[in-house]
Amino acid sequence: MLDKERQEMLETLEQNILPFWLHHMVDHENGGFYGRMTGEGQLIPTASKGAILNARILWSFSAAYRVLGRAEYLQAARRAKEYILQHFFDRTFGGTYWEVDCLGRPTDTKKQFYAIGFMLYGLSEYARALHSRLGSSAADETEAVLQECFSLFDVIECHARDTEHGGYIEALSRDWQPLADVRLSEVDANFPKSQNTHLHIIEPYANFFRCLKETGRSTCRVEPALRHLIDVFCHRILNAETWHLDLFFEMDWRRGAGHLESYGHDIECSWLLHEAALILDDPDVLRKVEPIVLRVAEASIKGINPDGSMTHEANLDTGHIDTDRHWWVQAEAVVGFLNIWQHFQESFGLTHGIRCWQYIKERLIDHELGEWFWSCDEKGQVNRRDDHAGFWKCPYHNSRMCLEIIERFR
Repeated sequence: MLDKERQEMLETLEQNILPFWLHHMVDHENGGFYGRMTGEGQLIPTASKGAILNARILWSFSAAYRVLGRAEYLQAARRAKEYILQHFFDRTFGGTYWEVDCLGRPTDTKKQFYAIGFMLYGLSEYARALHSRLGSSAADETEAVLQECFSLFDVIECHARDTEHGGYIEALSRDWQPLADVRLSEVDANFPKSQNTHLHIIEPYANFFRCLKETGRSTCRVEPALRHLIDVFCHRILNAETWHLDLFFEMDWRRGAGHLESYGHDIECSWLLHEAALILDDPDVLRKVEPIVLRVAEASIKGINPDGSMTHEANLDTGHIDTDRHWWVQAEAVVGFLNIWQHFQESFGLTHGIRCWQYIKERLIDHELGEWFWSCDEKGQVNRRDDHAGFWKCPYHNSRMCLEIIERFR
């Protein structure tokens, strides 16, 4: 079962996604990777370079090297790692910058904890890859990277953790002062806490915990924080009435921004929350989490369209539905639903996972230039307004989908 799909995803990863970044996006003049290519395929060499893009490039090539072992993937991962350490790390106040210009000079120095989480995700995966593939021959580099990981973990725990109400705040200034606008992007609501940031803090914390276990190091500093995040999702972010996840919150966890449902984040959270519990390997936590994982995945089916794709999100107050089929939502739907089939033997997981993969093959993969299109509309028309590569368009959701299926169904 899934032998055909696994082979297709291996080919998609190695012949479509990763070659695009290696052949089109390496910045040989200024280092690292270019910051943007338009939806029409025009490279913008002078574009700024975002923390999210660079951290996700690091994660993608690190994971690809760990799983597949190709030297060019390690070279790309190391290139991303070195650029990040040189240009994004704030050696004065700690943490990482949000954005640098094309020459690597900081242009937005705010400390967005979502981005710092992704830096931890990428660096911990890089350490996993070194340890898995190179072992003791890369021990010094592995140790140095792990120290950088701990510096990021400590920054998040020190500056973002809400010790009164629990959870984590969105952002602070470069020197850790409050900001009036803490939004992750212009489309987000301005609230001090969000589901999205918590999702992408539990993700790196789980990976860092796993990395420490694999490399034989103590997990005692990370384990309590990972347990705390699992509790936050189960008792604060989860809407127990709908089994969807609320998106924005006040400091005391009152819901903000109205009645919103994000089906892509629902299905992504279902498997990332499950992954965190599996990595923690505590039977009591698993007994609590697994029924929630299944119910959240079932609730996300509300976003499935007749063509097999998944809708991004809906505003229940206004009735507005984002009907575009975004690339990242489809990738997370494949992993999330196949996770349900793999661990719970629920047939709907296999059905929706395979149908969504079929939609991706037919609509979203750019077979000419490489990579995937940002989205298609409900009629199947490709969106070329948004970036083909850029601040938010990165080789992460789609490469991770491929790698998850390659690893899970060997």
